[in-house]
Amino acid sequence: MAGVNGALHPSLEVTAMNFAYPGQPPFISNFNLSLQRGSRCLLMGANGAGKTTLLRVLAGKHMVGGRDVVRVLGRSAFHDTALTCSGELAYLGGSWSRTVGCAGEVPLQGDFSAEFMIFGVEGADPERRRQLIELLDIDLRWRMHKVSDGQRRRVQICMGLLQPFEVLLLDEITVDLDVVARLDLLEFFKEECAQRGATIVYATHIFDGLETWATHIAYVEDGTLKRAQHISEVAELKVARNLISVVEPWLRKERDEREKAAAVKAAAPPPPRVQQSASSPWGTSRHMAYYR
Repeated sequence: MAGVNGALHPSLEVTAMNFAYPGQPPFISNFNLSLQRGSRCLLMGANGAGKTTLLRVLAGKHMVGGRDVVRVLGRSAFHDTALTCSGELAYLGGSWSRTVGCAGEVPLQGDFSAEFMIFGVEGADPERRRQLIELLDIDLRWRMHKVSDGQRRRVQICMGLLQPFEVLLLDEITVDLDVVARLDLLEFFKEECAQRGATIVYATHIFDGLETWATHIAYVEDGTLKRAQHISEVAELKVARNLISVVEPWLRKERDEREKAAAVKAAAPPPPRVQQSASSPWGTSRHMAYYR
């Protein structure tokens, strides 16, 4: 990808990355991405394309082969734990939740205030904290067991942004916010990139207004990077009204291709069944077929 602000070295670089969960085929294949300081990259793709897994790899939460495969600020994302401990590399995604037997994931709640949570983050700059509280319209008197999902999300975002970051990875964090809060937060991110040279990768399905916010796009399909462009190089945007008009045909084409592939697979004859010998210690072939 083209750089911005004339930077010589990328703040985030992924080189020929492959990733697979234990016992599974590769989920992300031959992934390459390079972003310079100040970049605001939209990570796009259908559900299940691998966006969340990719962000977690970039955040150093999963190990991949080789220390130089995923580098953030010139250092190994997984091996250099100082990146996350210092707040230089930050990941914000998912919702606060805990696992409860027979109920699954439920929101993390407790009878404590938003003020207790936010002021409990050590080392935060008071002015930055004040700015974020005002930006996110947080009432410090909120009790976390009584607030809505959107209010709880605001507190989570505020806490995650208290430490100034160099690289920020965002996974669908604005889904619970109203329009005003979302636009104000995106403007804050834009200023962070312009003024401090921060780099942001933002995975989202909400594209309203992002054609003027993003500097780059990255489109992922089944774990493979299909498009990686500066926003000015997206030819479709020269004639389309907005970003959603550009991305919608990509998503529909991908869905149609998946449905065709599934139909072909369903119509294919099943593989021949291997009959077991009657002398098998497990019984006759008829019994073996039954247990299969």
